[in-house]
Amino acid sequence: MKDKLIIFDTTLRDGEQSPGASMTKDEKLRIAKALEKMRVDIIEAGFPIASPGDFEAVKAVAELVTESTVCGLARALDKDIDRAAEALKPANSSRIHTFLATSPIHMREKLRMEPDQVVEQAVHAVKRARNYTDNVEFSPEDAGRSEFEFLCRVIEATIDAGATTINIPDTVGYNLPQFFGELIGNLIENIPNSDKAVFSVHCHNDLGLAVGNSLAAVINGARQVECTINGLGERAGNAALEEVVMTVRTRRDIFSCDTELDTTQIMHCSRLVSTITGFPVQPNKAIVGANAFAHESGIHQDGVLKSRETYEIMRAEDVGWNANRMVLGKHSGRNAFRSRLEELGIKFEKEEDLNAAFARFKDLADKKHEIFDDDLQALVSDTLQEGADEWIKLVSIKASIETGEKPKAEITLSINGEEKRACAEGGGPVDATFKAIESMIESGCDLQLYSVNNITTGTDSQGEVTVRIDKDGRIVNGLGADTDIVTASAKAYISALNKVFSESERAHPQV
Repeated sequence: MKDKLIIFDTTLRDGEQSPGASMTKDEKLRIAKALEKMRVDIIEAGFPIASPGDFEAVKAVAELVTESTVCGLARALDKDIDRAAEALKPANSSRIHTFLATSPIHMREKLRMEPDQVVEQAVHAVKRARNYTDNVEFSPEDAGRSEFEFLCRVIEATIDAGATTINIPDTVGYNLPQFFGELIGNLIENIPNSDKAVFSVHCHNDLGLAVGNSLAAVINGARQVECTINGLGERAGNAALEEVVMTVRTRRDIFSCDTELDTTQIMHCSRLVSTITGFPVQPNKAIVGANAFAHESGIHQDGVLKSRETYEIMRAEDVGWNANRMVLGKHSGRNAFRSRLEELGIKFEKEEDLNAAFARFKDLADKKHEIFDDDLQALVSDTLQEGADEWIKLVSIKASIETGEKPKAEITLSINGEEKRACAEGGGPVDATFKAIESMIESGCDLQLYSVNNITTGTDSQGEVTVRIDKDGRIVNGLGADTDIVTASAKAYISALNKVFSESERAHPQV
């Protein structure tokens, strides 16, 4: 019998800390439901103390999810732990995850605490969390740069205090697989009560080694990996869930453990997270990239045609790659539309949202012959985004481009209920569109990123545009989809502006 490898997904917490990746409560619920369908063991839903919006999101996930354990993050402070416990109260199964830094540089420069004080506070935090749940995780932050003897001391004390999971974070992505694996093995071997807790790892990707470090830890005894869909996360991101899971599943000859995930849901989760956050997946990304199972070389193609195993170590179908297309057209009824959405794990709470999505579907079906599930995900995101707190709305757009003439755009917006119109010229139709919008809004934002991706294949595919803007140090992403790229661009820019000016927009959890 193989050991179970616990998958702890932190897309909704650490993934959301990527600049511009903040999610609304409804978006978090969609992702949480998809993670639960994939049979993720633990879903870290957020940082409840960070903001009222994050508290409500964690509480909503705790109410919705019944099969997975729902976790809330808390610093080693009473107010954080109490707030996390309150948010998690509705959960069928809950975990409080508390953390405190243990590296010399963090204790000296950030905490301004002596080592004895750190041990005392860590123990106190675990004991307080145990008042609410018997499922408590403790993380010695920046463990990868902590002194070994002190790390052993803190971990032994927190296990004695009641921690059932000990997570070893490579907080700044500093470690190398061989040495990080040895660290995990040495901790398990040298800490007297290590058998009373599950050892976990949480690796960042600053040197591109998050997955390598995580897997080295698993080989050396770790039985939980903290990861995110698509490797989303702060700075260079976290260990990618899909890469960790499929490596362990594929290399059964090396790993003495396995997960219980339904890997056929990986592509669906990947696409959903990409659509909601506006972080596109690069084509050559392992497992979920568009080229992950593509073969260009004649030698490779010949080999695969003779026997798939010659050049493919996994089956594309095992991670959800297929022509999963919706067999609905412009004559399809609302019940068929609703049923397909529910099969994809999408359920509207409000009837008016369903009606709005159905109207968009009909409009899309007039423009596009085949509707794919990815089109539906984008359509739903567009609908929910439009139903959110919108100060600016796109009423109409007219763009013109002609050889030898300067591109022009004519935009009509509804700004706080009042319609305004503007025209502008630019280096291209998108540039003209943004200039026309800015002439009315005068936001003073700095455009940091403009990216276009096709949602599906074919020349009639919807284009998905991601826009990232910076307003006085506040970074947000906007997302727009349409069969017309200029319209999608306008939607994306307006989406970002609405987030910038939204009072309810979630603050970064570490501010």
